[in-house]
Amino acid sequence: MREGEKDPGLYDFRPYRERPKLNWPDGKQVAVWVSPNIEFYELDPPANPHRKSWTKPHPDVVGYSHRDYGNRVGHWRMAEVMTKHGFLGSVSLSVAMCQHLPQVVEDANTRGWEFFSHGIYNTRYSYGMDEAQERALIEDSIRTVRDATGQTIKGWLAPALTHTPRTLDLIAEYGLSYTCDLYHDDQPGEVHVKQGRLISMPYSLEVNDHYGFFVYNMSPREYADTLIRQYQRLADEGGTVMCIPLHAYLIGQPHRIGPFEEVLKHIAADGRAWITRSGDIADHYMREVTA
Repeated sequence: MREGEKDPGLYDFRPYRERPKLNWPDGKQVAVWVSPNIEFYELDPPANPHRKSWTKPHPDVVGYSHRDYGNRVGHWRMAEVMTKHGFLGSVSLSVAMCQHLPQVVEDANTRGWEFFSHGIYNTRYSYGMDEAQERALIEDSIRTVRDATGQTIKGWLAPALTHTPRTLDLIAEYGLSYTCDLYHDDQPGEVHVKQGRLISMPYSLEVNDHYGFFVYNMSPREYADTLIRQYQRLADEGGTVMCIPLHAYLIGQPHRIGPFEEVLKHIAADGRAWITRSGDIADHYMREVTA
């Protein structure tokens, strides 16, 4: 390590080929969870000095309405094919949805989906928050989701993937058991925090539909093929986790939903997948693996 460089020490280095495989229920090879991002974007949000909410000047009617399609139309299309093939959602929730569009949250809750926090709005960021503000964000998330759904959140995905140096320590202090903000592994693992126990839940940028369609410019069929190849390899290796992060304004478009449904049919028919929710994976890991 060069002078002046310091490893942040968030987690230990564990070479992939030298670690024991994780055992999933019923002898399944790969734990598969689907993470719909149910988000609320403000038309004209307050400015954050560290990052712009929209690339265009506010109000960005185009960006706002494109994303609002997910709540008005795309969610229902996506949720119906998930339910049809036996997939429960683990919702990365902008908790303001509980007040703005409670019908969407109620629908997900009725389907047996899990909720974890993705901040209040996806147009307000953690950058620049002091500790009191960040604590208020976490407390608001816990309280709002509990009041709206009866669930106590177990997980965290920072709003728009924005953090402070204290984020992981704080969510562990408040009793959350997993974070989706680390993208370093295909298995859960321990995160070093000041108190409590926190694990990293494998999320994905590589097979996130936002990256697939906006960054890698995939067609719907190319994206579906990518998901199947991801699944096949992780199932072959065993003891792994596959997350499919989705945004209903993208995957719920009429021209994309058909190829995505074929992915769900493929995974469900393969027989090697524990099709589950992120909180269930975290609970199983914490029971089976000593910190």
